[in-house]
Amino acid sequence: MNNSNQTNTDFEVRSLDAMCVNESTLEHKWYHNFKYLLVGISFGIVFVKAEIVSWFRIQEMFRLQSFHMYGIIGSAVITGIISVWLIKKFNIKTIYGEPITFHPKSFNKGQIIGGTLFGLGWAITGACPGPLFAQIGTGASVIIVTLLSAIAGTWLYGYFREKLPH
Repeated sequence: MNNSNQTNTDFEVRSLDAMCVNESTLEHKWYHNFKYLLVGISFGIVFVKAEIVSWFRIQEMFRLQSFHMYGIIGSAVITGIISVWLIKKFNIKTIYGEPITFHPKSFNKGQIIGGTLFGLGWAITGACPGPLFAQIGTGASVIIVTLLSAIAGTWLYGYFREKLPH
């Protein structure tokens, strides 16, 4: 297998000659990024209002005391399944007309280990990476410790990645 086209389970690594697979080649001015800021703020507001960022709701989920978070996660999974199906069926492109492609991923035992660590961290801290910033935005400044821990864990993973079991 050619190393330049080898698929990794964490992210796709391609050589420059095979670039542009799910990677936009368009150049935009810096202020075009404000749309992402607005979407992020909107998601944060929705997360807070839906109590998705509530450590209490997260603890309820892990204690099997409430359906609230399972309903939200389940509806997100169903929305994702339908969205991917529609993209594939109608060959939907990005808003700039670029193709969207999906690549098969292989399973490995590291996903079980990583998922277990992620779930334990989520249960212990009451936070996962998505809503961390919304939690901090609500004034839960103690979550900064969780954010710094997530950054440190990501750095450690990157540092030891080649030495970890596949």
